[in-house]
Amino acid sequence: MDEWLKKRARPNQASGASRTYVVCNDETIVAYFALASGAVDLAEATNRLKRNMPDPVPVPVAVLGRLAIDRSWQKQGLGRALAKDAFQRVLAASNAIGIRGMLVHAISAEAAAFYQATGFTPSPLDPMTLMATLIDLRAALD
Repeated sequence: MDEWLKKRARPNQASGASRTYVVCNDETIVAYFALASGAVDLAEATNRLKRNMPDPVPVPVAVLGRLAIDRSWQKQGLGRALAKDAFQRVLAASNAIGIRGMLVHAISAEAAAFYQATGFTPSPLDPMTLMATLIDLRAALD
């Protein structure tokens, strides 16, 4: 969890590449996630995400670049709470910019299962790349 946060979060924030949000217990960071903008090729997109998109225009998405929780804080609902916070931020951004959904690159089968449980669908080309439409994100908040 610490390596990316220590080495990449601040430079990415400063350059505008991503925005990182942290959860602290006292002064210790116990979890974080990062959001960035991106696009996915139609061939890689799920059917629901690419529906009605003109070919060959890539599908604009928000990218959940990182979502990490300190081991001692796992299995307490913090991951789902962070995901919901990310969904709310993406939905708010979708009112100002054109995006169709969210993309995440899962780092493990366990992570992929977590994202599928929150409404994400695997890409037809890579099961570790998962996508959710804005409708999916709204449904996950209910």
